[in-house]
Amino acid sequence: MTTRFIDWFWRDRHTGRIVIAQWPNTWLWIFAIASVLELYTGTAEPVGIGVHIVATVSLVVWAGDELLRGVNPWRRCLGVAVLIGLTTRLVAW
Repeated sequence: MTTRFIDWFWRDRHTGRIVIAQWPNTWLWIFAIASVLELYTGTAEPVGIGVHIVATVSLVVWAGDELLRGVNPWRRCLGVAVLIGLTTRLVAW
């Protein structure tokens, strides 16, 4: 039973490999770079606000892509969790 769940939840449907983490795609790289820039610029200046928007939008696109096209249910759940976290942060703002 446990092995079947592991196969279903973490196995890539195309390659058959267990996939928990992957090399970042373009959207995740944009988020990472924008997040580092945000640390240096802050969010008080117009540049900082722009960088924050770029970081947030790229993370939303990445999470949506994982939700819709993730290679296994784990990656799709990860996309949902990030979208829920971003939505919660937006509502609390």
